[in-house]
Amino acid sequence: MTQAPGKKIARPGAVLGLTAALSLSVAACGGNLSGGGAGGEFPSGPITIAVGQDPGGSTDLIARALAEGLTDDLGVATPVVNTPGANGALAANEVAGQEPDGQNLLVINASLTAITPLAVSEDEAVDINGFEVVTGISRDDYVLVSSPASGLETLADLEDAEGNLKFGTTGVGTGSQLAQELLFNQAGVSGTAVPFNSGAPTLTAVLGDQVDVAAIQLGEAIGQIEAGELNALLTFSAERNEFLEDTPTAVEEGYEVEVAQYRAVVAPEGTPDDVLERLREACETAFATEQYQSFNEDNLLTPHEIAGDQVIEEWTASLESYRSMTEEYGIDLGGSQ
Repeated sequence: MTQAPGKKIARPGAVLGLTAALSLSVAACGGNLSGGGAGGEFPSGPITIAVGQDPGGSTDLIARALAEGLTDDLGVATPVVNTPGANGALAANEVAGQEPDGQNLLVINASLTAITPLAVSEDEAVDINGFEVVTGISRDDYVLVSSPASGLETLADLEDAEGNLKFGTTGVGTGSQLAQELLFNQAGVSGTAVPFNSGAPTLTAVLGDQVDVAAIQLGEAIGQIEAGELNALLTFSAERNEFLEDTPTAVEEGYEVEVAQYRAVVAPEGTPDDVLERLREACETAFATEQYQSFNEDNLLTPHEIAGDQVIEEWTASLESYRSMTEEYGIDLGGSQ
């Protein structure tokens, strides 16, 4: 992802404004604009996009930005429905049980199928192979942040910290938790995970010094970092993020910690191939619009618009890799360190 010269990063107000605009635009579409439905035509009416997280977070905003493009291309309303809970498993299970006709989709986080299974029972785990993957969407990097009052300004400060530190996570079995568990373990720092249910309350906890540090998605924390309200200690990406060029990665500091959040669009298993292909075409059209590309840049999202089989391959490999790492370092994501 490249940033145009002089381009400003969106502030929370701008993001909220975009959310409202997208919601109004989708609502204005009403019902089925195509008049289709007879003879099994697709789409036969509004296409619902489920989100397993609260409104206003990164996943929700991505779904609403994509919904705008799908509405324009498919000619039907594309409402976004939020069903938060269990790191997105509630929404995933609801969509998995819908008719496989392409009328119900889900924007799913990779952590739900590549990390959460390491923290829950086999019966509770969500398998990416239980869906038809329409397309990959984008990547969101995690950044480790602290408040100025914590006295933790750099990775060295964290390494030298004494006592048991509290690190905030965006939930049990999330990339936020895994990244910090791995870092604290490898750095020999004593820490206890404090889980929240999304990025917003985790961010509030850091700002209010309820926790010492937290791993938060960059797009949700960049405003406070730039305002000097948060220190950026490091990122968990493979290479330095272009928006935090002075902030090192855990990898370059010698720690085997590379964790990012990826997202994809999925449909119920058994959705016909021709319907999946039409949905892919609509997503590709949406991705190519100037409006959607600006949305990615404003929210610091790196496009990862890959084919469905590649999504399954990458997410399955990540699950096995993370499983090996947690076993190697004796990490139990279902509890605290």
